[in-house]
Amino acid sequence: MEIPQLTLNDGHTLPAVGFGTVSLRDEDGIGTMVHALEVGYRLLDTAVNYRNEVEVGEAVRRSGLAREEVQIATKVPGRHHAYDLCVTSVEDSLRRLRTDYVDLVHIHWPNPRVGRYVEAWRALVALRDRGLIRSVCVSNFTPAHLAAVIDDSGVTPAVNQIEMHPLFPQEEMRATHRDLGIVTEAWSPLAKRDAPFDARAVAAAAEAHGVTPAQVILRWHYQLGSVPIPKSSRPDRQRTNLDIFSFELASDEVAAITALGREDGRLFDGDPDRHEEM
Repeated sequence: MEIPQLTLNDGHTLPAVGFGTVSLRDEDGIGTMVHALEVGYRLLDTAVNYRNEVEVGEAVRRSGLAREEVQIATKVPGRHHAYDLCVTSVEDSLRRLRTDYVDLVHIHWPNPRVGRYVEAWRALVALRDRGLIRSVCVSNFTPAHLAAVIDDSGVTPAVNQIEMHPLFPQEEMRATHRDLGIVTEAWSPLAKRDAPFDARAVAAAAEAHGVTPAQVILRWHYQLGSVPIPKSSRPDRQRTNLDIFSFELASDEVAAITALGREDGRLFDGDPDRHEEM
């Protein structure tokens, strides 16, 4: 399948849908990722804390695709926020992935109690300047966190990966991203076990367009300008999750799905001003 590409603020491009790899490990995990690449995914999203960078790199090699055809994203954990530790973290990721560069590197969480995410950001910018990273990015940053790294470095993140799904549509953050020229990327884009597949807004749109509720939600992301990162080990779902470009939701359908949002819509207590992930 041909996936539309978004242009980032640094001139690089990003597929409009990516593939999540959390918990995909060992031979089964490699096989799942190889199949995802075979059906058309071109962005694999991993992290140091997923403990599967070795498998991600191996999946890319086994796919037979050229390295430049597949984008790899990884994330620096909170325990590596000190400048030198961040540099070492990325260099270690490159060794595990067995690649000369990573397309996107995110700061996984700001970890404000640690208070060194600005230092980690400086390290990522320096690694970008060395050619080891194509695009420097963040995850779970609030407007205040974004302002801190931009003010310190003069460099705006290309992507901010945040929790986003119909129960938590992140309207304020998406507006901030639009103002700053940052692409919104969504983790848990279907809301996991809380996925509102039976909600009237989703089910009605699925029936109207002859698609699955999951496809409706992923298309909702795309029309809002968000890059969803779904994950599935099932080949049939991998394919349908990618097949969201042959139909279009009406504006009232998009609005009705967005209206499913609620103040307590987070999947867990993942407020970036409090949550710590070391």
